[in-house]
Amino acid sequence: MVDTLGLLAEAVQLATDLGYDVREEPLGDFPGGACRVGGASQILVNLDLAAADRLAVILTALAADERTSGQPMSRSLAARLMNRATPGPPRGC
Repeated sequence: MVDTLGLLAEAVQLATDLGYDVREEPLGDFPGGACRVGGASQILVNLDLAAADRLAVILTALAADERTSGQPMSRSLAARLMNRATPGPPRGC
């Protein structure tokens, strides 16, 4: 069984290591995503989402960041990132 909360914590740590400020806040209907605010890279995550959906938001942001490649991570997180389709450039907040 996959440890979603463990993967979520690992993904947040990886994002932080890459210089993202990961912010979990109530965002209404917006699930979240990567953006830059005042020159700072952020990943906004809708706090009202289930853990698996919050993980998906962070994975999408990390998959779009070429710096993620080669970073130390668990096999489970690496597999999730490899399965994630790389989207276009991040949308603004």
